[in-house]
Amino acid sequence: MGISERIKEGKASISVLGLGYVGLPIALAFAKKAKVVGFDINRSRVEMMKRGEDPSGELSASDFEGCNIEFTSNPEDLRSADFHIVAVPTPINPSQQPDLAPLLSASKILGRLLKKGDYVVYESTVYPGCTEDDCVPVMEAESGLKMGRDFNVGYSPERINPGDKVNTLDTIVKVVGANTSEATDEVAAVYDMVVSAGTHKVSSIKVAEASKIIENTQRDLNIALINELSIIFNKVGINTYEVLEAADTKWNFLPFKPGLVGGHCIGIDPYYLTWKSNKLGYHAKVINSARYVNDSMGFYVGKQTVKKILARGVNALGARVLVMGLTFKENVEDIRNTKVVDVIKELESFNVEVDVVDPHAKAEEALEEYGITLLDSPAKGNYHAVIVAVNHDEYKNLEESDFSELLENGEGVFVDVKGIYRDRISKLDYWSL
Repeated sequence: MGISERIKEGKASISVLGLGYVGLPIALAFAKKAKVVGFDINRSRVEMMKRGEDPSGELSASDFEGCNIEFTSNPEDLRSADFHIVAVPTPINPSQQPDLAPLLSASKILGRLLKKGDYVVYESTVYPGCTEDDCVPVMEAESGLKMGRDFNVGYSPERINPGDKVNTLDTIVKVVGANTSEATDEVAAVYDMVVSAGTHKVSSIKVAEASKIIENTQRDLNIALINELSIIFNKVGINTYEVLEAADTKWNFLPFKPGLVGGHCIGIDPYYLTWKSNKLGYHAKVINSARYVNDSMGFYVGKQTVKKILARGVNALGARVLVMGLTFKENVEDIRNTKVVDVIKELESFNVEVDVVDPHAKAEEALEEYGITLLDSPAKGNYHAVIVAVNHDEYKNLEESDFSELLENGEGVFVDVKGIYRDRISKLDYWSL
């Protein structure tokens, strides 16, 4: 009897290592079908989940109902499981190189607990070859077991989109690859339990790894092109969004928009691929160029804001700017690798006084991560410029008068990073990407 049938019949159980925005939804989905052990090293997060609270703010209490799951921060509790899913972060270091510490730590934990017949499936985004070249040797060294002979390994990249209530785990096809074709079939059968959209089986772990990393790399390149066009159009003196709307009337034009590319996926994953490419002796010119463009956009927005302030006869020294939105994207709490911070840093480099508000970001996290103090509410009539950096739903229905109230004497610069107010601003000094 294969692992998938054993799980379905309650004779085997599942563990999920890493209960962030990826791991927790997977753990809860499986927990409605089988017994699950959910592991995270952060004890305070584990205690929240035991109370039916999602630390990432993505899931509601109802999502925890009817789940056969044990939340724990004790690695020993993972021994009872037979099918292990690894969904830990894969960040980069300050030198923009892969930081595999969380991944290798999870592999070491599993290696100490592995039994013959176990399966380990990685979901963390990595470069092609990472699972077999970096993770498997750690598990083999810790366990004394051999992949293929004693245990099997698969890779099924996560495709969860934070804040997206339409494209969810259940509705997105799951790519699956493993160390043998038989293991691939078993891993696919397990995921079929919770993914109604089905699975797409590939020939190897490396193909599965590559398929994930090029998804975000492709988006990065497309957004970088539009960001560069935005810089050009700004010099021409035309609005980028109007140009894009016109071009989009052709059936095969790709509808990408300019913006700040941050977060823990698009702004990170391409560096894993370029690092691997360098190791193989090839310098990835196009990918690196796109990364340079996108990584510079926060500073570009900050500098353009200062130029607009100066053009109004206001000295940057003593100018006051309100930044609305800090999270890396709209309608989420996550501030990891948010490029709004680059906007703020650029403003402060000109000695501009900056206030920041955000209805979703947690004040304690903003202070701890970036040293930024979030205000509960802005001071009306206090600013020379307002920047709407993130288009949260709470901001979308605001009128020009709402922003005028925030500006000194009701006049000043209004920066609309995502271009959502283009047709609603007529009196303020308007600028967008």
